Amino acid sequence: MEFEEEKQTAKPVFDEEAASALAKELRATFASAKTRSYQWRESQLKSLLKLTTSNEPAIVDALRSDLSKPELESQVYEISMLKNSCKLALKELRNWMKPEKAKTSLTTFPSSAEIVSEPLGVILIISAWNYPFLLSLDPVVGAIAAGNAVVLKPSELAPATSSLLAKLVGEYMDSSSIRVVEGAVAETSALLEQKWDKICYTGNGRVGRIVMTSAAKHLTPVLLELGGKSPVVVDSGINLQVATRRIIVGKWGCNNGQACISPDYIVTTKDFAPKLVDSLKCELENFYGKNPLESKDLSRIVNSNHFARLIKLLDEDKVSGKIVLGGERDKTNLRIAPTILLDVSRDSLIMNEEIFGPLLPILTVDRVEESFDLINSGTKPLAAYLFTNNKKLKEHFVRTVSAGGLVVNDTTIHLAVPSLPFGGVGESGMGAYHGKFSFDAFSHKKAVVYRGFAGDASVRYPPYTKGKLRLLKALIGGGILSIIRALFGWSKA
Repeated sequence: MEFEEEKQTAKPVFDEEAASALAKELRATFASAKTRSYQWRESQLKSLLKLTTSNEPAIVDALRSDLSKPELESQVYEISMLKNSCKLALKELRNWMKPEKAKTSLTTFPSSAEIVSEPLGVILIISAWNYPFLLSLDPVVGAIAAGNAVVLKPSELAPATSSLLAKLVGEYMDSSSIRVVEGAVAETSALLEQKWDKICYTGNGRVGRIVMTSAAKHLTPVLLELGGKSPVVVDSGINLQVATRRIIVGKWGCNNGQACISPDYIVTTKDFAPKLVDSLKCELENFYGKNPLESKDLSRIVNSNHFARLIKLLDEDKVSGKIVLGGERDKTNLRIAPTILLDVSRDSLIMNEEIFGPLLPILTVDRVEESFDLINSGTKPLAAYLFTNNKKLKEHFVRTVSAGGLVVNDTTIHLAVPSLPFGGVGESGMGAYHGKFSFDAFSHKKAVVYRGFAGDASVRYPPYTKGKLRLLKALIGGGILSIIRALFGWSKA
């Protein structure tokens, strides 16, 4: 009897059959045109805003459970940013949905044209563990605003947040159009076997390749938000204290380095490096105390696997002797102190994979301009940062460094500018979202031309003649003078 009761309450298996049924159900909802109306989009965006506003303590608790994330970081970088996304979408939605007028040419005269934004269909969003609330629901804002049905797969590495998302989305959102699927590799694989109209994935390049391979089977477009080694170039002649504080808050103040746009390494000159190291030591102690392992203002490492990966980077023979600050670790509580390494070898493990943790190598060059060649010798990062007062150096940085986004004299803040696209390039990702870019990412831009029955020109119809050829060539490729010459037979066919 006890076995039967346990069997009845067991969680249903989510396999390919279940994934297929879910996709079919949401596709039927989308086909009914329910999600296309302004009223539905507005109601769901309002529900998402209410979901967030009404459950802030529960969201903070879940993030603390998953990552020991400080409340300030949870409130500012996850909750407030999502609320702002919802509010912006609600404010601008009517404008975003309006057809955009387009110019027509003499070739199609008389006519008018417009670009109509239409929803793609059913969207699969696969989220990450490091900002598990924001990175799950921020793409959902764009997908809803664009009029799509959505399946959200949160990361199993942030189980408390994943469970909370499933509960809240089920309570607040339209379950006929927006669903959450919890689980790990098996569930994600089952979802990836289905045909979607777009897949949005946030995570690492290895899984990004798996997602893209699965999408290719169905010719499904993808939006990949990946990562990379985001560099910070530090010039001399700057306000060093301000620069240091901004580097620290972008590195350790963003989930203890577990953020895709966190500074991954610093490049500065040999002469300036000692001053920079001293400033980092001073400000890190001011922020996190003499024993940062006990600081309540630093997140922990997400799990033991990632902890072991970071310790392997730190304990490599060619790296372990380069530590100038930190290096302490607490395996039981999954904590690693903010760690600075000076002049690490460029062929070391730490310089050949994204660190995604509290370790910060500093590389030195003779001239600061050399740093740009160093950056460009690797794969294109998701972000790159420069601290300088030199106008020519700023211009050179913007002109020569290819990255998803650039910031001069700060770190990570471009993420908070809704009028800017957020996305990668090359191995750091493809596609972009945020603000209007989110709406566009999940919309098809449909070209529409309107004509009446007047002004029908026989020149386009058979039988073809040299005179018609002359006139059509002039209409398509020439100006008014060419058309006049063709009408009078003054131009060669």
